[in-house]
Amino acid sequence: MNYEIVNLEEKIIVGVSVTTSNEDPKMGEKIGKLWVDLYQGGVNAKIKNKVNEYAIGLYSDYKEDSYLVTAGNEVSKSENSEFTTKIIPAGKYAKFSVHGHMETAVAKAWGEIWKMDLDRSFTGDFEEYLNSDFENADIDIYIALK
Repeated sequence: MNYEIVNLEEKIIVGVSVTTSNEDPKMGEKIGKLWVDLYQGGVNAKIKNKVNEYAIGLYSDYKEDSYLVTAGNEVSKSENSEFTTKIIPAGKYAKFSVHGHMETAVAKAWGEIWKMDLDRSFTGDFEEYLNSDFENADIDIYIALK
């Protein structure tokens, strides 16, 4: 799977979060609920100061057996105290661009990324959804590197 190395500025993300793990039998259900809350639950419409309309799926706060998943948007400043605010640190990232069915393309890409020998920092990995076409989505996945 091809990728490019990019340097990113810090990003502020506001959204809804849940803690899970790859071994959690309810992982898919928990993450799916975040996206339902973001869109059908009206969270997206309440997020102030959005930089753009791209949805962000952020994986942060990695621990030995868990991580935090946040579904939200990048903002210029956080003014949404009722939602989670997370910082994606500035730094070096491996950028993977995928196209296809929103769920299956991302799941397939992550399956391949987990097998790769990347020098990961685990400071904040994220997916940026560049359109909302469920069947023909354009998604960039960023993996934080040391």
